[in-house]
Amino acid sequence: MTALFQTIIMALDIYWWLIIGSAIFSWLYAFNVVNPNNQFVGTIGNFLYRVTEPALRPIRNVMPDLGGIDISPIILLLLLFFVRQFIITTVAPAIL
Repeated sequence: MTALFQTIIMALDIYWWLIIGSAIFSWLYAFNVVNPNNQFVGTIGNFLYRVTEPALRPIRNVMPDLGGIDISPIILLLLLFFVRQFIITTVAPAIL
């Protein structure tokens, strides 16, 4: 059972970094730091969008419009942190 919890924690950690990478990539893309016509850059951006958008879209639908500021990645990171800590401190000790 410990292996299952460790695998879930690892998956949450990987998704955490994908969200951070997606946010950084969107900033780089918005400020024209990366070349949007480059196929490799487009592939990375498409991958990050497809991986993170299904989790970010419901948060964006609930959040009020803040203009050009998108805080949905921060909210998702807080939710992931809560789930991770809940598993570590509550679920795992109760089952093990």
